[in-house]
Amino acid sequence: MTKAEIVSNISTKLGLEKNETQKVVEHFMEEVKNSLESGENVYLRGFGSFTIKKRASKTGRNISKGTSIVIPAHNVPAFKPAKTFVESVKSKVKVK
Repeated sequence: MTKAEIVSNISTKLGLEKNETQKVVEHFMEEVKNSLESGENVYLRGFGSFTIKKRASKTGRNISKGTSIVIPAHNVPAFKPAKTFVESVKSKVKVK
C-alpha cells in the first residue's frame, strides 16, 4: 500500500477532502521524523513504537577494491509493533 492509497482510503472512510487528508498524513510523518531526529521516541498505544537504535562500529569490505573500511557507530530509526498489532496480523494473515 502506498501513501496515496492510505490517503484515499482515509478520506473515503471519513468523508474528508483528499488534499486535507494528505496534509494530515504528511504532517504526522513529519512529526515522527522530527521527534526521532531530536532523540525522542514515539509511542502509539496499540500500534507500535518508533525508536532510535544504535548500531556499533564495524569493519566492512569494499569488494571491488579489495580494501577494508571502518563503518562508524551510528543511529538508525526502527519500528517495533505493539503486541496487539502483531497478534492481529498473525490471526488474520495466512501463511503462504
